[in-house]
Amino acid sequence: MECAEKHRLRLARLRKQDWKKWGPYLPERQWGTVREDDSEDGNAWASFTHDQARSRPYRWGEDGLLGWTDRQCRICFSLALWNGVDPILKERLFGLSNVEGNHGEDVKECYYYLDGTPSHSYMKALYKYPQRAFPYQELVEQNARRSRDEREYELLDTGIFDDNRYFDVQIEYAKGAPDHVNVLISVSNRGPDRARLTLLPQLWFRNTWSWGRQNEDQVGKGCMRLQDGAVQVQHPVLGDFRFRMQGPKRTLFTENEEGQKDAFHRAIVEGEELKARQGSKAAFVVEWDLKPGETRQLRVQLHHADHPPRASFGQVLRCRRRQADAFYAALQGDMPAADALVHRQALAGLLWSKKFYCYSVYQWQSGDPNRPRPQTSMNRGWADHLYNRDVLLMPDSWEFPWYASWDLGFHVLPLADVDPDWRKSSCCC
Repeated sequence: MECAEKHRLRLARLRKQDWKKWGPYLPERQWGTVREDDSEDGNAWASFTHDQARSRPYRWGEDGLLGWTDRQCRICFSLALWNGVDPILKERLFGLSNVEGNHGEDVKECYYYLDGTPSHSYMKALYKYPQRAFPYQELVEQNARRSRDEREYELLDTGIFDDNRYFDVQIEYAKGAPDHVNVLISVSNRGPDRARLTLLPQLWFRNTWSWGRQNEDQVGKGCMRLQDGAVQVQHPVLGDFRFRMQGPKRTLFTENEEGQKDAFHRAIVEGEELKARQGSKAAFVVEWDLKPGETRQLRVQLHHADHPPRASFGQVLRCRRRQADAFYAALQGDMPAADALVHRQALAGLLWSKKFYCYSVYQWQSGDPNRPRPQTSMNRGWADHLYNRDVLLMPDSWEFPWYASWDLGFHVLPLADVDPDWRKSSCCC
């Protein structure tokens, strides 16, 4: 008998149910790319820094921490965190750019892809968030002092995790239907003392309206507003959705636009009062004081308004976990248990590396009516043939969206054993 996961893959292949429309396609870091560079000198690595990412909307994509989005990256979900001492909200992975690292680009975070199925009916990942102030400047300065002949200065070298003073933040996604996902967020205090944490499950629209072009990439803004305890999400292309979370919380709204995108940072870190009651970006705010060893959970849902959930949150989550186990049991056969665990987590790394990649070299070189025209000539030879607006299998989702076609082929081969659709190309979701 065909297992449930293979059945979903077959339905997707036959275009009967689009089980791959939503997935972990949101890049974890978007800023290090020439596609966001409109500087006069063409210095892509310096023109759009990590520190600017919370304030400036992206032209060609979005990013978020262990996030979720549709195939076109139009509605995006991710988790923001604040430990009470960091200078900024933790919304995306931090790392060094090509000119900052003594060995080039390098992520400086601790995060792990734990599990996943090829239809993304079930996904699981873990992020370790320090309880002390994140050492952004120390990582930059220490690596700048080192030559290419020396080892890199890593996050663990800073002592930030000493005495286990960190939170384990685990996220699980379980689809109840192709356009319905349940999100379980589990947070554990691993440290010896009580520790406070602010969590913001947030949803937003990729900015497709501020650039002055009228084409298939540019659609109206849509709106999010509070209605009957849930956020009503009205998107001009994807339709109406509901974004809801169980338990007490505050709800914040802002716009994913210049000068407004960082409103949640200002509200949480700087204490500014936000008065907006609607926008293109929304977040629930939860504040916890966790005892040593304590674990708490949040339950978040996103579903199409026309297709409310048929089963309870817990039923869907337990069912998808069991089905993931059955899928891998059939795939691995009599593989030894230790090897099976390594194999399964390695495949999870591949599945989590499927990311939205949007790039029209011609449009980028021509510039947008409402933005300065890029001056750099990098990638100019690709203008006639590179236009992509799809999900690619990227070998390094933090370094994403660097386009390295030779890398893609290496990863298609092992993933094709899990999902036959990937035997055709490195661009398939």
